[in-house]
Amino acid sequence: MRRGEPVRDRTWLPELRAAIWCTAGLFTVMLLVDLANGTLDPWRALCWTAVALVLFTVLYPPRVTAGEHWLASRGPVRTRTVRTDLLVLVRRGDGVAPRLVLRDALGGRVELDPKVLTANPLLWHRLERGVRRSREHGWLRCGAVPMQALADRIDHDGARAVFDASGLE
Repeated sequence: MRRGEPVRDRTWLPELRAAIWCTAGLFTVMLLVDLANGTLDPWRALCWTAVALVLFTVLYPPRVTAGEHWLASRGPVRTRTVRTDLLVLVRRGDGVAPRLVLRDALGGRVELDPKVLTANPLLWHRLERGVRRSREHGWLRCGAVPMQALADRIDHDGARAVFDASGLE
């Protein structure tokens, strides 16, 4: 990979396929139940289609891409981008699904699942390089704790993968 070439999330396509299959499966079940009960009409089919579209929108995985000093997350409706060399905030948003929140000096904001970074070392490397540059220029004053926790997790997962591949436990 060349230095200026963007890096993409390699787990995005399988997650998209899973979202499509889940949506199609639920849509099929809803139609078949209505058909078996003899209650399927155009209005109900339209309602089930709307439910399936909402479900797909919820399940649609954001596509994370990183380049030299930027990171973008593209969802079904919009793309959010941050300049990683101008980051002013990195924090971990805990909740039902943990999120990593990145905010830059230009007002850009991206939320992403930390698993995307653990599954994609090249994405992590681009982000970490930008965070380091932000810190060197004095933009990023807080955010060391979540970044270190994520770095430790990525290092642990990488070491575990090496041990598993080599047969060592």
